[in-house]
Amino acid sequence: MKQRESSPSIGLPLTISIIAVSFAAIFVKWSDAPASILSMYRMWFASLLMIPIVWKNRGEFKKIENKDWFYLFFSGTFLAMHFVLWFGSLKLTTVASSTIILSLQPLVSLVGGFWLFKERTTLPALLTMGMAIVGATMIGWGDWALSKEAIIGDLLSFLSVIAVVGYLFIGQSTVKKVLHWIYSFCVFFFASIVLTIYNLCTGAAFGGYRAEEWGIFLLLAIVPTIAHVINNWLLNYVNATTISMSILGEPVGATLLAVLLLSEHLVGWQIVGGILVLFGVFFFLIQQKKALPLNEAIKENTHSTLEKEIK
Repeated sequence: MKQRESSPSIGLPLTISIIAVSFAAIFVKWSDAPASILSMYRMWFASLLMIPIVWKNRGEFKKIENKDWFYLFFSGTFLAMHFVLWFGSLKLTTVASSTIILSLQPLVSLVGGFWLFKERTTLPALLTMGMAIVGATMIGWGDWALSKEAIIGDLLSFLSVIAVVGYLFIGQSTVKKVLHWIYSFCVFFFASIVLTIYNLCTGAAFGGYRAEEWGIFLLLAIVPTIAHVINNWLLNYVNATTISMSILGEPVGATLLAVLLLSEHLVGWQIVGGILVLFGVFFFLIQQKKALPLNEAIKENTHSTLEKEIK
């Protein structure tokens, strides 16, 4: 197993991650390609772009045990499901409207983290999480729609939340065993394969797209995918709930970009909501840093107990 390094400052990497991932919704809105095709080419291009780094660190593949390949495959499958479901939801609803559902991600992650890893958090952290979720809801509420199409989009968005939380939980356990570059490449590669099989089964067109579409595929592979690489690296030091909470900053960035690039409009409560999200995420990260020693102690105690039972 890879030796755990001392925790670096995570503020700047998280900020870069939030800015990068905020562009995803904009690129999807610009594209006329099916959601599954967007997802597939994003993953294939991302995998190809990573080959030079992966080749340089190819010795890391020897550290991957047989059982870990199983986890890597399912992590890639969950990521593929997330992209197809979320991109599909964006085809049916507005960028801002999707934030109401996406804001549930830290809650789903918090429940899963407690159930799977016995992770604890503090009351102040829960309160700041609530503040950010309220803020995200305020951002999306103005464009909330009740049409049949929008409801289907909201359902797809919620399913995408479950998928991405599953992807993060697998990463939380597996990325510590191998260099994060290799982990990200393997996950992206398996996601590419899963998406290719899905598109073959559904009869989606693999070609015939305009040059602008191929440019969007490449932009998706570079800009927002950087956020996934950064988050996979951060899973060495923080849990999936912290990553999920930081992603609440995405609605703020995506909504601002939608105003600038898609001519969408902001109203007063959306601005207030954005401020609440930023403050909520900032103070949550501070509280989680305080809770980290407690969670590490619980994990160490659980590990020691299991070793005694085995003996």
